[in-house]
Amino acid sequence: MSKRKKYSKEFKLDAVSLVIDQNYSRAEAARNLGLNSNMLGRWVAEQREAGDQSFRGNGKLSPEQEETRHLKLQVKQLRMEREILKKATVFFAKKTK
Repeated sequence: MSKRKKYSKEFKLDAVSLVIDQNYSRAEAARNLGLNSNMLGRWVAEQREAGDQSFRGNGKLSPEQEETRHLKLQVKQLRMEREILKKATVFFAKKTK
């Protein structure tokens, strides 16, 4: 089984630049670079959609994704603290009776 080819961010940006800036057709640019035109089309779409945040690599989150991850962790922490306070309130209410 063959391994998937990995392309650097710079290569992808250069390939997308051929289509966007230099007005090559997707098919022509892909053929010249030895790529599938559908792959190049995905790269162009990602570049147009994400701009500077495109082609981050595996495991690297966009700023929005990083903020969402941080906020979810914070919500989880706050819920745990709230549960502890509820249990402490019940414990001390029983103790004072």
